[in-house]
Amino acid sequence: MSGRTVLRGGSIVASDGIQAADVALEGDLIVEVGEVEASDGDRVIDATGRLVLPGFIDAHSHADGLLRDSEVTRALLRQGVTTIIGGQDGVSYAPGDGAYASGYFAAINGPHPTYVGGGIAALLDAVDGASALNAGYLVPAGTVRFEVCGRSSATATDTERESMIALVEQGIADGALGLSTGLDYVPGIFQDAEEIAALCGPVARAGGVYVSHMRGGYEANTAAGIAEMVEISHRAAADAGAALPVHVSHLHADADIVLEQLDAFEAAGVEATFDAYPYIRGCTLLGMPLLPPEISALPVDEVVALLGDPLGRDALRDTCAQRASNSPSLGPDWPEMITLAHIAASDYGWAHGLTLRAAAERAGADPMDLAFDLLAASRMESSAVMAVRSPRPATELARIFAHPGHIGGSDGIFVGAHPHPRAAGSFARYLREFVRELGAWTWVDAVHHLSAQPARRFHLGRRGVIEAGAIADVLLVDPETVADGATYEQPRTLATGIDDVFVAGVQVLADGELTGALPGRGLRRDGA
Repeated sequence: MSGRTVLRGGSIVASDGIQAADVALEGDLIVEVGEVEASDGDRVIDATGRLVLPGFIDAHSHADGLLRDSEVTRALLRQGVTTIIGGQDGVSYAPGDGAYASGYFAAINGPHPTYVGGGIAALLDAVDGASALNAGYLVPAGTVRFEVCGRSSATATDTERESMIALVEQGIADGALGLSTGLDYVPGIFQDAEEIAALCGPVARAGGVYVSHMRGGYEANTAAGIAEMVEISHRAAADAGAALPVHVSHLHADADIVLEQLDAFEAAGVEATFDAYPYIRGCTLLGMPLLPPEISALPVDEVVALLGDPLGRDALRDTCAQRASNSPSLGPDWPEMITLAHIAASDYGWAHGLTLRAAAERAGADPMDLAFDLLAASRMESSAVMAVRSPRPATELARIFAHPGHIGGSDGIFVGAHPHPRAAGSFARYLREFVRELGAWTWVDAVHHLSAQPARRFHLGRRGVIEAGAIADVLLVDPETVADGATYEQPRTLATGIDDVFVAGVQVLADGELTGALPGRGLRRDGA
């Protein structure tokens, strides 16, 4: 008895289009594609009317600490996501004991259920056999800086820089895919291009990638962030003697700006890719667009005390209002642009899903005062969905997604009572809106952007293809019904049209429900 699984009667997406083909899985591999003759002992699954696609890779996820949460994994698998890449925006649990990320990013990543130290090797080991999905990780440069420099905003000394480089080298040796920065967060906002380029030396030498939430808030400021990434790539390449490819996190701006800046990478000789999710609004910490970084960098107890002091509030109010008003995303109407997603204070549960303006009116308070109250009561553990000043139609997004350097990413945040729908909907939305409804992508394009390209970019081994010898991360999708269910009003509704998913040849989703199997792996660079 061979013990194979044969997906019978479906179609695959080849380089020249859709082709009818059976697919046989054995062990953790795809072993046969074409007309497969089932043997005694083979398990046959009827794939008639469905496409057999390589598992989708979410290039920007905040599910780092939630891969054992069945609701999170079901939401991802129902979209066809079989691998997530964490360690984003410069902040995650390793290196160190995980305390910084668990505090500062509590409203984004949440606490990790098991990690208390041991570096990226231990973080990756914690995925093996404990999740239905795979996960790769980036060395988070902000966490690295915190481990060495603490909360200091000063330029790192030579000794501190060498210590940071050593932590990056260890993370890369542990199998990290590259380095990430979050240059609008702390302490990333205190890292200059010279420091970041030095940290990227081990990444370039190992063939990894530099991934960045760029400085400056994107939108009209995108050019400045791109220019800094070019500088970092050139500096690191010169020092390391090896090219440093870059990847822009959640690139959002008008299509003309995005495409012009991608051309700027090419003109500068920098190999670049980017992820962008299929929504207009963003989501982040409530404090990030409001509080000055030197305040956000303080220990939580000090921030709470400051916000609880009338004199401290008065000193901050105008500064915070100006920060929000000057934000390239929010602007002067910022109280209407901010919708409350997560508030870790039960007294304010009523405010979830309301704009800051609407919540302030209900509370009879000034919007900034209410924001201060929320941040203090939640001990800074609050997040918000952020609208943008210039909403873009799907056709504008389609122009961005048509770029060959685009990679699928959700920036999915699962923490909160009223999260952004991108966490539960992004990958199904790509298929519904941009393949089926707009025709902006063919199915060949969808596989390129959501599977093959991210597997190559992040060196995830033989993933992202349906061919003999590839890792059997596989999904079955109904091309006529696949759709996202999550909306801004009902953000946790599951996607439909993807009911059967395999990870490393093991079925993890059957008829839309979790099987309980946990074949997920912590993926090291080159797919090990």
